[in-house]
Amino acid sequence: MKLKLACADFSFPLLSHDRVLDLIAMLDIRGVDLGLFEGRSHLWPSKVFRNITRSAAEISRKLSDRGLHLTDVFLQPAADFSALAVNHPNPARRRKSRDLFLMTLEFTARCGGKHVSTLPGVHSPGEVKADSLKRCSDELAWRLERAREHKIIFSVEAHIGSIVPSPQEVTRLVAMTPGLTLTLDYCHFTRMGVPDARIEPLVRHASHFHARGSCRNRLQASLKHNTIDYARVLRTMKATGYRGYVGVEYVWIDWEHCNEVDNLSETILLRDFLRSVKL
Repeated sequence: MKLKLACADFSFPLLSHDRVLDLIAMLDIRGVDLGLFEGRSHLWPSKVFRNITRSAAEISRKLSDRGLHLTDVFLQPAADFSALAVNHPNPARRRKSRDLFLMTLEFTARCGGKHVSTLPGVHSPGEVKADSLKRCSDELAWRLERAREHKIIFSVEAHIGSIVPSPQEVTRLVAMTPGLTLTLDYCHFTRMGVPDARIEPLVRHASHFHARGSCRNRLQASLKHNTIDYARVLRTMKATGYRGYVGVEYVWIDWEHCNEVDNLSETILLRDFLRSVKL
């Protein structure tokens, strides 16, 4: 397996977007994961989608000028997990979520991208979880079909607070939704004390991967305090035929203590460690 690295543009929110792309290129990482996070990233869906053709042309030019290429577009259409969750019980909210997803596919295709990630949905209060999960699977299946029409791979990132907060529940959702892949981030499970061995079976369902330091009770941690065995992760990827990118994805937000590490230094340290692993 040839290691292919990407870096998230949302790792460095205090810089302008142009400077972020400059920095990623300076880090000798050629892949870029773009975040479309409403209200909290450089690129907001409400702004980017005002003129998709122009926005895509601008991003494509900026990436090309720096020798970078698009590896994932990560859509989070609202500032919280529930307002426009894919499985929101309100049909109008679900229609809005679908519309934003279709615009994301158009934007990604115009940028020449081949991968889109979203969040999997949430369990709505007062609703039987099985009903929330069934609606989630139905909505994700609809998105899978639309993504295929654009020749784009579609995946979801299971996360803290999602409808699938454990590896077992993620496995169930994947089984319910044939063709669904994962943007796999061990950290959301590691933070809850789940050992690598219980997360590892999810690698075979992954089409994209997020890597950063993490340990019990810390979603994001320095490499010094990290407990995820990334050498084993990479060897598992090789054994299972993983063909996607490994995105170094430190974030800097006031949530889950994610603004308490030096993102730049940790990105460099993890980059170098991943490249040092013998496969």
